[in-house]
Amino acid sequence: MTTASDPVQVILPCLNEAAALPAVLARLPAGYHALVVDNGSTDGSATVARDHGAAVVSCGQRGYGAACHAGLEAATAPLVAVMDADGTLDAAELPRLTAPVLADDADLVIGAREPTDASAWPWRLRWANRRLAGQLRRRTGVPLVDLGPMRVARRDALLTLGLRDRRSGYPAETVINAAAAGWRIEQVPVGYAPRIGRSKVSGTPLGALRAVIDMSGAIRR
Repeated sequence: MTTASDPVQVILPCLNEAAALPAVLARLPAGYHALVVDNGSTDGSATVARDHGAAVVSCGQRGYGAACHAGLEAATAPLVAVMDADGTLDAAELPRLTAPVLADDADLVIGAREPTDASAWPWRLRWANRRLAGQLRRRTGVPLVDLGPMRVARRDALLTLGLRDRRSGYPAETVINAAAAGWRIEQVPVGYAPRIGRSKVSGTPLGALRAVIDMSGAIRR
């Protein structure tokens, strides 16, 4: 069984996050090791990550899910966390998510975002998140309030879920397959700050729409 002294690998899907990575990596607690998955960055993100002590793997297939899964396959630690590399989430909060898994009180813990600033969560994403969380509750019976991008679980268990989505539907598919497998799923409140740089999702209405379509598709499947 994983213990509190075992290292945790933090998978950071990354597409052009060179400006945010130094601050994100600096917030990692002791024993939490960054695994940055470069998803085709053109701004030197991979070099910045290595210069700040992170391990880096490349993922040639574009897509959030593709990057997450490449990181999961490359990870070697028994416990893994996933979080965005854009500065919206604070890695210092990860121990509160790992604690229920380490105590064997939960199999999957998801961070429920609470904005630290009014500009952190654009209205179109808040609206989309409410709709998607409602669909997911009806589909799985899991009382989630947020389909957040920070989550923790055991690596080997995640690999048994047979996750196939390689776009924005990956988090929804994770919850659906975990619920179907009888996993204990919990949410823990986490802060959500304005991102550093322009978002590939919330930066445009089209990006937000694509994310909603991907996640809705994963829920329907």
